[in-house]
Amino acid sequence: MELNNPDVVAEVTVMFMQYEQALVTNDVAVLDQLFWNHPKTVRYGATENLVGYEQIRAFRSQRSPAGLARMLENTVITAFGQDMATANTTFTRENEPRIGRQSQTWVRFPEGWCIVAAHVSWMS
Repeated sequence: MELNNPDVVAEVTVMFMQYEQALVTNDVAVLDQLFWNHPKTVRYGATENLVGYEQIRAFRSQRSPAGLARMLENTVITAFGQDMATANTTFTRENEPRIGRQSQTWVRFPEGWCIVAAHVSWMS
């Protein structure tokens, strides 16, 4: 298995930034497209544990669009072979003293790259 093929890292970086743009602009349609449409998809958030694409989709459709802007720091994207990668980052928000953490596992499917697992949490 090849670690950090530059082409794969570049592809996942583009997808990660597409996700980030959709997140901070609350583009629910794009966010829905970027998650694997499967019952085994997982997103553990700061206040919710979502298992399955439908739960993630329902959460996104009801989330407030206010206060989503943030600054990313220490983003690390690691590719494992041609079809799997992880993206990890920390983030800060205005008027929020805590540091947020986000991790994503991306897999390349025939239809393209999708998030199969994600986690968001805050450090006290």
